[in-house]
Amino acid sequence: MKRIVSALIVAALLTSLAGCSSSETLTGTAKGFGGTVTVTVTREGDKITDVKVDAPNETAGIGDKAAAELPAKIVEANSTDVDVIAGATITSEAILYAVNNALDPETYPSTAENGEEEEKEPQQIAASDLYMGQGVVNTSRIGPGSDDTETPVYSFNQVYANALFDAEGRILTLNVDQLEVSTPNYDGASMPHFSGFPGQGGYNLDSDHDAVVDGKTEDTEENFTAEVASWQTKRERGADYVMGTGTWEEQMDKFEETFVGMTVDEVEDWFEKYCSDLNGRPLKDGSDKEEDKAKYDALTEEEKAMLADVTSTATMSLQDSHGDILSAIRKAYENRVALTDVKAASGFGFGLSTTARMGPGSDDTDTPVYSFNEVYATTLFDSEGRIAAIYVDQLEVSTPNYDGASMPHFSGFPGQGGYNLDSDHDAKVDGKTEDTEENFTAEVASWQTKRERGADYVMGTGTWEEQMDKFQQLFVGKTVDEVEEWFEKYCSDLNGRPLKDGSDKEEDKAKYDALTEEEKAMLADVTSTATMSLQDSHGDILAAIRDSLNNQVAIELTVE
Repeated sequence: MKRIVSALIVAALLTSLAGCSSSETLTGTAKGFGGTVTVTVTREGDKITDVKVDAPNETAGIGDKAAAELPAKIVEANSTDVDVIAGATITSEAILYAVNNALDPETYPSTAENGEEEEKEPQQIAASDLYMGQGVVNTSRIGPGSDDTETPVYSFNQVYANALFDAEGRILTLNVDQLEVSTPNYDGASMPHFSGFPGQGGYNLDSDHDAVVDGKTEDTEENFTAEVASWQTKRERGADYVMGTGTWEEQMDKFEETFVGMTVDEVEDWFEKYCSDLNGRPLKDGSDKEEDKAKYDALTEEEKAMLADVTSTATMSLQDSHGDILSAIRKAYENRVALTDVKAASGFGFGLSTTARMGPGSDDTDTPVYSFNEVYATTLFDSEGRIAAIYVDQLEVSTPNYDGASMPHFSGFPGQGGYNLDSDHDAKVDGKTEDTEENFTAEVASWQTKRERGADYVMGTGTWEEQMDKFQQLFVGKTVDEVEEWFEKYCSDLNGRPLKDGSDKEEDKAKYDALTEEEKAMLADVTSTATMSLQDSHGDILAAIRDSLNNQVAIELTVE
């Protein structure tokens, strides 16, 4: 009887203590896909009772799904040891890390951008003649290996090189970035994914990155759109892209620093002399590869010291299946344009925008046409944030049932059955593309930007290249805010194209009629050459220009 009474007393005390346990509210932050993710965690004793997420810069339809669904999982598990939300990996991991940061900030310091990072000194650049170039190189990759169901992993890799050159072709400043897009069975946490096109069945998904497949991605147009919109470059992945030595960004910065002052020929000579013939990586002392050891031992002590400095930070390959950095730099030089009107600049930026497109329509077997579109903007800014020079290009990659003669194609990954092919561009399907690794490799290698397609990319008015050149001429002297304001005032709300007289669309006619005669004359000059949209399913040119502003690096450029 006494034991029963004692038990009742203990139970009552515990209940009383639980009722008196203090509730605390903690805040944590982490770096998400588009910016800082902030969480507010309510805890009573050791139990998490509520989690609220503020993630205003995450991608709509992707990041907000993670923000809506993850808190309940965390509360139910009383832990961050929960599965991420499929298709929203980066935001999910940011939320989980932010909760850990709130609960244990010493073990989990915030990764959010907080403005405390020491800013680099602007690079001093002086030249008598100035050229700007942009190069894009695409390669495919088989592997690494397969998942636990023996389904292969594949990826395509795009290297973007943006540079300023002097009259002798020497590199004045260089910015290289890269996009690696893998099948979603790759177990890397921050890797951008692509499951193929809708109708191809999705692809094996390792949602929690434990090297065990959890199922398949959704075979929907919504997932296709979300995946393409979520692609991040290796610089955007930042601290998440950890390598054997530092991060990808830190390694690339070291190579850029090494190459400034060289011509592209000299960069290629440097690679030939100081990098491995086996894997394209800078040589290091102590290699167990006979070829690398012999090549290293033949160097002078001064050359070995230079390499030791490089490899203290940069050890990755400059030319392998991960990406062809050398060829991208070469292409930037080959694409260079003279900047005759630029006298000074204080910022140099590269921007990328990726969008998915449904259509146009379907082929003659009612199989839909799909494409993904990437816009690249390389921009020089003056000290007031005005555009001093700009170069925009675009890559549109379509399913091979699109009947455009020069359109770059992608059939999905090997094993997905290929895709309907209109080989003679007569709007009739002739069969299917080969479902082979060889075709996958050939398709990716053949991708050309719209500038590279040149006269083959004919539009209602001239070529794509001629239209883009006209817009670039128009944007010089404007801030990015002013470019966006110009678009808002002078372009259609229906299709993003510059307004023209005589539209049969009521909204466009009303917007055009409200302009002054001077504004109408300006638009007539623009639309004599440039009539395409600046923001539609073909590509978001405005977003790429904005991204180049956000990504700019400080320079102090003077042109004599």
